[in-house]
Amino acid sequence: MNKRPNQAQFRIPVRWFLGIGALTAVVIAAAPEPAHAYIGPGAGFAIASSLIVIVWTMILAMLTLLLWPIRWVIRSIKGRKAFSKARVRRLVILGLDGMEPSLAEKFMAEGKLPNLRMLAEKGCYKKLGTVTPPLSPVAWSSFLTGVNPGKHNIYDFLNSDRRTYLPNLSSVSIHAPTKTIKLGRYTIPLNKPEIRLLRKGKPFWNTLGEHGIFTSVIRVPITWPPEKCRGVVLSAMCVPDLRGTQGLFSFYSTRPAGPERTGGEQIVVKREGDIVRSELVGPDNSVKEGAGAMRVPFTVEIGKGKADALLTIDDESYDLKIGDYTPWIIAKFKAGPGVTVNGICRFLLLSVKPEFELYVTPINLDPEKPAMPISFPTAYSTYLAKRYGSYATLGLAEDTWALNEELIDDDAFLEQCVSIDNEREKQFFDALENTRRGLCVCVFDGTDRIQHMFWRYLEPHHPAHPRNLNPDYTPSRHEKTIEDLYTRMDKLVGDTMSKVLNGDGDTMLMVVSDHGFSPFRRGIDLNRWLIENGYMKLKPDADPNAKFLATVDWSRTRAYALGLAGMFINQKGREAQGIVEPGAEMKQLKAEIISKMSGMKDPKTGEVAVTRVQDKEICYKGPFRDTAPDLVVGYNRGYRVGWDTAIGKITPDVFHDNTKAWSGDHCIDPDLIPGVLFCSHKVLSDSPRLMDLGPTALELFGVAVPENMDGVPLKIQTGAAA
Repeated sequence: MNKRPNQAQFRIPVRWFLGIGALTAVVIAAAPEPAHAYIGPGAGFAIASSLIVIVWTMILAMLTLLLWPIRWVIRSIKGRKAFSKARVRRLVILGLDGMEPSLAEKFMAEGKLPNLRMLAEKGCYKKLGTVTPPLSPVAWSSFLTGVNPGKHNIYDFLNSDRRTYLPNLSSVSIHAPTKTIKLGRYTIPLNKPEIRLLRKGKPFWNTLGEHGIFTSVIRVPITWPPEKCRGVVLSAMCVPDLRGTQGLFSFYSTRPAGPERTGGEQIVVKREGDIVRSELVGPDNSVKEGAGAMRVPFTVEIGKGKADALLTIDDESYDLKIGDYTPWIIAKFKAGPGVTVNGICRFLLLSVKPEFELYVTPINLDPEKPAMPISFPTAYSTYLAKRYGSYATLGLAEDTWALNEELIDDDAFLEQCVSIDNEREKQFFDALENTRRGLCVCVFDGTDRIQHMFWRYLEPHHPAHPRNLNPDYTPSRHEKTIEDLYTRMDKLVGDTMSKVLNGDGDTMLMVVSDHGFSPFRRGIDLNRWLIENGYMKLKPDADPNAKFLATVDWSRTRAYALGLAGMFINQKGREAQGIVEPGAEMKQLKAEIISKMSGMKDPKTGEVAVTRVQDKEICYKGPFRDTAPDLVVGYNRGYRVGWDTAIGKITPDVFHDNTKAWSGDHCIDPDLIPGVLFCSHKVLSDSPRLMDLGPTALELFGVAVPENMDGVPLKIQTGAAA
């Protein structure tokens, strides 16, 4: 079995451990792979696949250890002055991604959220204005920088590469080492790969750190690669899996290979008596010439062990029970002599007869020995793994596409979400324990992922409700899954309150969401609309199944859509084959599309599907506005961009029923989808916004708000008046 130390016995103070540092690090460099555009968490957008070894961190670790006493003395002296102007000693921000105000209000009124209600009565509850568009990477980027997207450069999960019309991950780029040396069949890098964060702007906790305020930042989106700060950071959204994708699951089956799986791949296996042999597929091995992908073999012996089967991998054995996940299992991928890259994954046995079926989660970076830095300091992820055991590191760890593809069921997906939230809770409470003064921020994803996948149970007439897809459907406990989610988060809030609110006003607690939630009943194919209105033309004999806008005739196309947020003009001199002149022609075309599309109705329901379309020149201000979509579409509740539009696939109709498990969303008009703000102190400001929270934190600690911030400090009662 796993030979890691007994977790209950491993209790080293976090700051001491971070001073020692990591001994080794392995970094994955950039090399393009076939990409799946992001159309939801886990869709699998490839960003890296090659391997190198970096050992210089051993030297840095020794220097850190030697200099640690000096740094401790300097920080202690600075720390005495850091809080001289502070109105609070500690600020705790608990993020519940996607918590919907209408549901929170409903459940509070029914007495099902006693802790949130207590927090609201003690301090305040208000709706929290979100951003345009209300997507998690955009919203959380505005939260942590205090600026609008025109200044932080994140507008979607994806952006369009104007040279190729292909989608790019919007938040990060990775480039291979520029210097290498060949030794026989081996290629040795002489410098590091470049992992570059494309989000601009400074996190407000870095400004706090410059003034001596310690911070703990746990799984806040768009913090990868981790930036240096006075404190600790554990990265979240956009941390890739070991294969360099945003989450690529594996499905092993004796069935013949089916259609292409979004977000994963099927591997056909053979059963030899009661034994099935196969391999985990890892990243490409760029150290050894011609080696291809690294692989770790495993066997499953049916009927052996204490359950339904016995899994053996890397000389360790694990019992497999149908319907139960294994713990995180280490997979060691060998690249060359002395070079091993660790990943972790969980196995779920689905069936042994009549067909063998086995699901394996995306292979996460091993937090104890991460192949890429996922925390600052690097040793912080190791500390958490040593103390609490392995945990999900993938930025979008809940495998929504395995459920969308009906390879796992509702129960299996829900177990993923709950177990990941449980891991996060341990990390959060550890951070609270080690942040007695300063800022502690932690974001929980379960509220977002579970609402995405279980909203269909809230609406009997939703196209994706099981009763509308299966005439034999009988009511299930999942009709209360979202209610159970809110009560579970309420308990988390209660446990947090008991740990941090001691009645003396020294600690302020905020519970926030970056946006709310809405049903996603009908999808809109923006590119089909552009075709029907004369703005896009296709090539003759276009393949209807082509992706990434491969069938578009760019010489006759004036506008196109890609990703979740908006549309682009095929501008001359900017796009590779642009035809629309910048200036007056561009301005007139945008105004024309805005006029035609705003207020567009769904012919099936008669409802307004698009409430408004905004010009980026109006909704964004800042130096990075040019990289934004030219037009941002605001949808009505119940609507969203269609699945195929997101990946540049063009369908025959503008409107489509959404019958996927992914049945709720928030990519709509931002005015319709505010988040929540609960605070232990009274907030006097009207209409608070997500981007106001960073400036508010600075003001609470007596730190001047930078002039470039768009957010403004909220008026909050502190001290005896609170």
